[in-house]
Amino acid sequence: MAQEPSRAQQLLGDLAPKMVQLTDDVLFGDVWKREGLSPRDRSLITVSVLAATYRPEQLNSHLRLALENGLSRDELVEALTHLAFYAGWPSGMGALTQLKAIVDDETK
Repeated sequence: MAQEPSRAQQLLGDLAPKMVQLTDDVLFGDVWKREGLSPRDRSLITVSVLAATYRPEQLNSHLRLALENGLSRDELVEALTHLAFYAGWPSGMGALTQLKAIVDDETK
């Protein structure tokens, strides 16, 4: 049975094979698997940084991953609301809007 292509492979295909390899093997194969933090904690940190630095393209998939890694919708709402006071209102509102779309989509 063939393995489904990773998200990096889907996005970059043959265009940037080294970036795909680094993303799959180093970032998600090593950094995300280290024992120092749980996947849940890594997701909370990653979502916070992506929201604070206004990276909506990456934030969307990481919000989904955060939910898969055990963060609840309410925890993400609280974290993003808190973040708005430190990273700026537009960053918090934008991230919450993305989360709402994901949650609404999953309840359909």
